[in-house]
Amino acid sequence: MREYSIAAIPADGIGPEVIAAGTTVLESLQKRMGDVKFNVETFDWGSAYYRKHGAMMPADGLAKLKKFDAIYFGAVGAPDVPDHITLWGLRLPICQGFDQYANVRPTKILPGITSPLRNVGTGDLDWVIVRENSEGEYAGCGGRVHRGLPEEVGTEVAIFTRVGVQRIMRYAFRLAQSRPRKLLTVVTKSNAQRHGMVMWDEIADEVSKEFPDVRWDKMLVDAMTVRMTLKPQTLDTIVATNLHADILSDLAGALAGSLGVAPTANIDPERRFPSMFEPIHGSAFDITGKGIANPVASFWTASQLLDHLGEADASARLMRAVEKVTGAGIMTPDVGGTATTKDVTDAVVEAIQSSNV
Repeated sequence: MREYSIAAIPADGIGPEVIAAGTTVLESLQKRMGDVKFNVETFDWGSAYYRKHGAMMPADGLAKLKKFDAIYFGAVGAPDVPDHITLWGLRLPICQGFDQYANVRPTKILPGITSPLRNVGTGDLDWVIVRENSEGEYAGCGGRVHRGLPEEVGTEVAIFTRVGVQRIMRYAFRLAQSRPRKLLTVVTKSNAQRHGMVMWDEIADEVSKEFPDVRWDKMLVDAMTVRMTLKPQTLDTIVATNLHADILSDLAGALAGSLGVAPTANIDPERRFPSMFEPIHGSAFDITGKGIANPVASFWTASQLLDHLGEADASARLMRAVEKVTGAGIMTPDVGGTATTKDVTDAVVEAIQSSNV
């Protein structure tokens, strides 16, 4: 029996709803596979915790999480708590504290879901976006001076290091190498940002020589938005900076039909610390408590978690079950269906237990 410890942090908005659905699916996989066990411990950190304690998580939060094999994360954000507090108080300290420098966001059009793009169907859009997850504009370097005065200045310094760019570039090339098309697109903005972005371009060229079997090209980020919408079939694996990939991955999710189906993995490739897995959709307070949150992103995220743990068979079974359910039209309203969160979860559980998945 292979056992894994998972820290669940449902956090805010629809986070508790989709993480509960994901935990249910993990329990179903455990029952179906028979030789694997998931020990899930839930932490009540988030905006509600902040209102009581003045912090999004306790001071020893990272120490508590370090012992786990993986972290299953919901979403942060609340209408009455500033976004920079929720983000910098919980999610980013985990990502940065555990050096989860590779943010991996797969995107594809699932069966039964219609892309807003014309004449694009299942198989035409199948990407993995690799986002550098520790540097750039999100490194936390900068500040504000002369607050409230006409000469007030706010700076957000984008930090790029050779080691940081090299390691994410190697990760992206290895990932592209593992996929059938062996194709990587490097996204920067080196025409206007002539220091850090030019360094990105140069390091991409250097690292590419280590992977002669991988075809690669590069795009400016603005042109990339055009290519994603007009020529999605020309893309496969994509690597970009923290800011650029954050934006492009939201566009990718929308082009695949809904952010409600988009997953994320925050990976420490060296496995010194637990990696964290989260749906991309955010806290979505407008639908919180209505029972219609799309759990597919949390299921796909769980599939990434399983892959990271080395449970490829369980991961594949889960995704086959998800695709069977979406293909049968059992979907939440965000992707044109009428099902509830529970309906979709129950259907996926049933598919996992069936003999033909």
